[in-house]
Amino acid sequence: MPDTTPTGPRPVAGRSPAVLALLVVVGLEALALVVVTVVLLVESIVAPSSSIASAVALTLLSAVAALWLVSLFIGLRNRRPWVRSGIIVWQVMQGALAIGAFQGVFRVAWVGWVLLLPALLGLTLVLSRPVTASLVPREQRDD
Repeated sequence: MPDTTPTGPRPVAGRSPAVLALLVVVGLEALALVVVTVVLLVESIVAPSSSIASAVALTLLSAVAALWLVSLFIGLRNRRPWVRSGIIVWQVMQGALAIGAFQGVFRVAWVGWVLLLPALLGLTLVLSRPVTASLVPREQRDD
């Protein structure tokens, strides 16, 4: 029996503005995390760190998170239904990081806002009706 699993993106039948906005938000978050990963990698090579194990662990965790966000972006672009839960989890984690940036000994309010605003926007968009409707599997649509 031939494999009928779609491998490419589904045909674009006019994406709603909410889906396009969510693509932009997730894409910018993925790009920012890739940049953070590269900066951490360069910094751990160039500057001596007080703990090599911590530097390696932080860089690896950042790289894994960047790969996860890039896969979420690609899945959202291809309208895969599984991306919804991953995007929700990421936005909640990013919101938690933002709250941590507002509190504590080393609080930096602008970092908190830079993390919180896209997280709230992404969470709102991923739960909106147009995005939910566009992520319904093709077999379950009422077209």
